[in-house]
Order: sequence, then C-alpha cells, then structure tokens
Amino acid sequence: MRFAIIGHGVAGNTAALALSKLAPGEPIEVYSSEAHPYYPRPLLPEFLAGELSLERLHFKPAAWHAERGVRLRLGAQVETIDPQARRLVLADGTTTAYDRLLLATGGHAWIPPMQGADKPGVFTLRTVEDALALQAAARKARRAIVIGCGLLGLEAARALRVLGLETAMVEFLPRLLPRQLDAEGAAVLQRLLAGPGVQFFFSATSEEVLGSDAATGLRLKDGREIAGDLVLISAGMRCNVELARQAGLEVSRGVVVDEHMRTSAPDVYAAGDVAEFAGWVYGIVPAAIEQARVAAANMVGDGSVTYSGTVPSTRLKVRGIDLTSVGAIIPDPDWQEEIRELRRTDLVQGVYRKVVLRDGRVVGAILLGDRARVGPMTKLIEQEADVSEHAERLLDDDFDIAALLA
Repeated sequence: MRFAIIGHGVAGNTAALALSKLAPGEPIEVYSSEAHPYYPRPLLPEFLAGELSLERLHFKPAAWHAERGVRLRLGAQVETIDPQARRLVLADGTTTAYDRLLLATGGHAWIPPMQGADKPGVFTLRTVEDALALQAAARKARRAIVIGCGLLGLEAARALRVLGLETAMVEFLPRLLPRQLDAEGAAVLQRLLAGPGVQFFFSATSEEVLGSDAATGLRLKDGREIAGDLVLISAGMRCNVELARQAGLEVSRGVVVDEHMRTSAPDVYAAGDVAEFAGWVYGIVPAAIEQARVAAANMVGDGSVTYSGTVPSTRLKVRGIDLTSVGAIIPDPDWQEEIRELRRTDLVQGVYRKVVLRDGRVVGAILLGDRARVGPMTKLIEQEADVSEHAERLLDDDFDIAALLA
C-alpha cells in the first residue's frame, strides 16, 4: 500500500506519524510546498518575537521522519491530482502514484477587499517565510497596524510590541476576539492589553492601505486615517481547495468529507483546515489532530473509524494573560431548551468567568485569568454533565468543579 499526503502542517504530520505506526514498512510520502519540515503554526508569533529559534520551532528534522518510514518531499508543489489514475503531478512535471491519498493542504490568509493590499509593507502571518519577512520589516519600522483582533492578530501584535513597535489594532466587529469572547469578557481583556503604544479601533472597515511606493498607513471606510509603516493583515483563513476542485472533488467552503474523513473521490481523504465536516471548517489544532488520526486509521483499515466533531477550544498565548474559550460561549438563538449564562468578573485581578448551561448541562465556558478550571470545565462539556444542582456555586472561587466529573 502506497500512501501519499499533500501538506505537512499539523494534520499532515499527525497522519504521517499515525500511518508509520499503523502500517510499518509501507511507503509514506509527504509533499509540502514549503522548504521547512513540520512546525506548529500557532508558535509563529513567538518565533516572530525572537523568543523561539528556528531550530526549536521545527518539530523534528527530515531525518527523524525518514527513520520512521516517512519520506518528506519539501519544496514539492503538487499541481494536479488524477483520482481515476491515482496519480499526482508535481510542478516540475514528475508524476507519482498512490493507493490512498490524504489532502492536508490547510488554508491561506484571507485578504479583505481593500485598495493597496499588495503594496510593500503589507504582510500576512501564515508561514515561517512570512515571519522572517515581518522580522526584517520590523527592524526598520516604528508603528504597526494589525487588521484583525482574533487570536493570531492579538498574538502577532504582542510579538511586534516585543520587537519595539507601537501597534494599532483594527477590528471590523465591535470587540476583541469576536469568535472566542462575549462583550463582557472582551472588555476585561481589552483592559489587560491596553497600555502606552497600543490603540484599538473597533467597528472599523479597512478601505485603503496608504502610501505611494510602500505602506504609510491605513484609511478606514469612515474616513479616519491611521499612521503606520507596517501593515499586518490577520483577518482569517480560507481553505486551500484548488487542487481538490480541479480534481473534481466535492467542495464547499472546504473539501467535503464524511464521518470517515473520506472525500467524494475513492481512496482520497481530507483532514485539518482544508476539510469541511457536517458544514463545519474548524480551523483549530485539536480538530486537525482528531481528523488526521481518523483519516489515517481508515486509510489503513476497513474504514470503520468515525469522526463526530470536535468541541471548539482555543487559547490565547499572550504573556501574562491566560484565556481559554471552550464550546458554545454564545447561546444559539434557535435553542429551545432552558439557557442560563453564569458570569463572574474581577476587574482588579483581570479575571472573567462565564459558563453557558443548556438544560442544566455545560455547553460552553470562557475562562480568563483562571487556568486551573480549564481542564475540568472542558471535561464537563465533553461529558455533557448535568450540573444544575450546583449552578449557583459553579463559578465560586472555593467550589471544586473537578468533583462533578464522572
């Protein structure tokens, strides 16, 4: 059995290592358009800040993978897939055959529609090369504009502050981390992030990157102008579906997969940021790992291993701030059950806790400044535990929520 994987991010790497254990001795080839072996993309802001060397960023060298039967083809761009012939065509014209194929092509940074986004001085942060280019530009810059106040935007802004730049944060929606926080939690986080050299612009639509030869600032749709000699766009991700679409696979926002991570083509699977399961593109590391393991198991076995979804869990990695958001932190207006939202706020300590209960069961939680509760709260959500008898004390400092676990 000849296995091929396109992409060497977290999904591709996880699947390759799983295949090496499940099918020892079988050929496994991983094709990556990048020149670098696997590295965790969430660590790029630390690398950008100079807090993590390139050697430490890399998971393992190519030789380590080779010892486990995984052949890395770095800098190898796959141009086309022929599912009928079970063949890949590379950019250099060479072809290679496969028996089972995994698409782990990930995603790319989305650039909102605005003028001047292609000017020198405008960056995204998705790869090592992006980070190296940003580092070089930051040495000559004084003020950065970061478009997008999601997790990556805030972490990248912190990295640019470490490099000595003032930062202006621009967000289309009215608060920080709109996918991970409610309004109350966002207000607490903003207080923690505020300080000299940091500005926030909310409900702001970016219209044009200013400057004739290079970026000198940003004009908003309402006419305001923000000065800056470096612009970082962190406005989300779009799935890399071009290969799949050209090959005739079913594609929506991502490559559509079933509960076995199978695509619409025989013996072709997908996992990670490129995969769309039950209408969801998760775009988070836990989902990529779970999907890759299921895909690998089915590529080797009888196809009976199933994936049922991932509880969304994200963590902000900004030094001095501990924030985790798990599950459904904003109740769905279509829910018919009894919904309760419990909150505790301590502005002095910078702590915010929120739990969402649906018919007495925990379905979502925000924990800012309270790392100790993350593990037990996540397990309560996964177990769909009924905590209705303890709801009034659930967020008290002296309440042991771990005692509620089955």
